[in-house]
Amino acid sequence: MNQDWQGALMRRLLLLLAGCLLIGLITGEYAWALAVGLAGYVGWTLHQMRRLLRWLKRSQPDEPPPDSHGLWGEIFDNLYQLQRRDLRLRGQLQAVIDRVQGSTTALKDAVIMLDSDGNLEWWNPAAERLLGLKKPDTGHPVTNMVRHPSFKEYFDSGRHEEPLELSSPVNDRLWLQVTITRYGNSEHLMVVRDITRLHLLEQMRKDFVANVSHELRTPLTVIAGYLETMLEHTDEMNPRWSRALQQMNQQAGRMQHLLNDLLLLAKLEATSPPTNTQPVAVAGLLQSIKSDALALSAERNHDITLEADPTLLLKGSEAELRSAFSNLIFNAVKYTPAGGVIQIRWWCNEHGAHLAVQDSGIGIESKHLPRLTERFYRVDSSRASNTGGTGLGLAIVKHVLLRHQGRLDVNSTPGKGSIFTCHFPLSQASVQ
Repeated sequence: MNQDWQGALMRRLLLLLAGCLLIGLITGEYAWALAVGLAGYVGWTLHQMRRLLRWLKRSQPDEPPPDSHGLWGEIFDNLYQLQRRDLRLRGQLQAVIDRVQGSTTALKDAVIMLDSDGNLEWWNPAAERLLGLKKPDTGHPVTNMVRHPSFKEYFDSGRHEEPLELSSPVNDRLWLQVTITRYGNSEHLMVVRDITRLHLLEQMRKDFVANVSHELRTPLTVIAGYLETMLEHTDEMNPRWSRALQQMNQQAGRMQHLLNDLLLLAKLEATSPPTNTQPVAVAGLLQSIKSDALALSAERNHDITLEADPTLLLKGSEAELRSAFSNLIFNAVKYTPAGGVIQIRWWCNEHGAHLAVQDSGIGIESKHLPRLTERFYRVDSSRASNTGGTGLGLAIVKHVLLRHQGRLDVNSTPGKGSIFTCHFPLSQASVQ
């Protein structure tokens, strides 16, 4: 096609040149004949360009191009074919967009499309009901329409792996779950679900657990107290009751431990994250936990090492951090065979502050890792009686880390051990 176009152009120029030379031969004015011929060709070309420009400006989808011949006829025809193809493609694309918009209109979940700057571009009717968006809001930043501190922080952070839960700006009784996904050229797709029913059920569960745990605490304390008193006078009782009383006292202790964990978890869920807290000396805290871990290890003779930066502090609640870190370290002691190695590290780099607890224990299969932080989830239920755990330790760790803007990573290989790593942002750390 390119060679045909060039060939046609060359033929026309040669014909024009030959005509000019012929006129020059007749008149004897070669220069004037050549100038007049070229001026005529340029004028004709400009006329065709003017016709093309006029057609492009006023043409309707079905309006054919101007009639012409030769090279300009091919240009008009090709432009017309490109225009028709573009219209067909635009029609197909519009049909797809209409189907997508029609399907999202039927959704009960709100779907909002944002540009790369977070400005509103399009949303379905559910967004008007859940977020109160209106047509004049198009082009405005979504953070101006959803005025909630947690939403602005969530949107600006760029970390959208986990959904955000917040109350609706239209109705405080509605609870929403917001999920943001990036696509295309850094545009955002925001999906908002009404989770009011799930939120109420979750709140009922939390209240039930907290109330039951609190109500059981008093009678269990009374039972444990009488059992301890009876064990102090076993020499005055029938010997066959001694073992039964010891087992009852052991199980009462386990129940008290479970209730304490449930109450702590309920407190972590019900209260706001700690604010205006003083930096915690994590190195000293870990040294204290290591001493307790050595006592727990006892005759199993674990090799427990600690490597901690004494100048690295962490903003937060010392009591909560002690609970989380001790759960990780005590778990390593419980699930590491006698003579095993447990390494504790506390350090900082350009990505934040980190605590790693590595053991040479029995390890965990990969299929269990996503559910480790669930309440009462156990890799092997038969190990419960052996370790004395409640199944709430890692759930407590997860909630404490969330309250301190941290996260937990778990890497484990069956038979070779596990590494539990807590990551905290630099904003939470400070140097003494």
